[in-house]
Amino acid sequence: MDDVTRMPPSGLNIETESSAAARPPLLDRLVTISRTSALEEMASGIAHELNQPLGAITTFAQAGERLLNRPDASIDSAREVFQLISKEALAAAEGIRRMRRLFQRENVVKSPCAVEDIVRELTPVLELLAADAGITLVVNVEAPVPLVAIDRLRIQHVLFTLAQNAFDASSEITDGQAKVVRIEASGDRYGAQIAVIDYGRGIPADRQPQLFHPFFTTKPHGTGLGLASARAIVQAHEGSIGCDPNAGGGTRFWFRLPAAEAAHRA
Repeated sequence: MDDVTRMPPSGLNIETESSAAARPPLLDRLVTISRTSALEEMASGIAHELNQPLGAITTFAQAGERLLNRPDASIDSAREVFQLISKEALAAAEGIRRMRRLFQRENVVKSPCAVEDIVRELTPVLELLAADAGITLVVNVEAPVPLVAIDRLRIQHVLFTLAQNAFDASSEITDGQAKVVRIEASGDRYGAQIAVIDYGRGIPADRQPQLFHPFFTTKPHGTGLGLASARAIVQAHEGSIGCDPNAGGGTRFWFRLPAAEAAHRA
């Protein structure tokens, strides 16, 4: 087992100048992915919220047009209004479809990657964020972990999102309890799993099923897009994502990805 403990400022372990120089570009790329993924999920959420009522408007308008086409109906102006309703509703639906196509993940390129490399590459960035918040970051990688076929930066974005949420949860601790966030990576012949664990207040059971829905948030100023984006990315990799109450208090978020060979067979 590889156990690397990341401490607040006095415990920072900056090993080389090259690794320090590599951190800002990675953070910039993760921010870009975060924004793009948020737009993707915003488009998806808007489509989900509007397509059904727009479809109903179209259906009712077309039904009204058919009624007015009966021999005993001769209200031409009303017919024109119904036609306009139908036309505008269909145009709105097509606009939403165009927006979704604009943000479709057509450029995702997957390649075999080692999970431990994904975690270790991102750790210095998370280390700095944890230090700023006075949080101890502990990283455990259990060997062996199989290779996974992934878009490297997008999966790092998922881990980045879960870690940020864990830091936010830990920042709410005010009773003198140590602020600790753990990242654990493990695997078997079928796939790899990464978990992010915090020891904050936890999430009420009735809210857990909604956590990964677009626009749902438990934060006062949250967008409700981070976890939805993470779920969409993991599912695009034929993986799964979820959360559980942590035995020591707080929450354990996790995601699992199939091994590279299993993903190839699928």
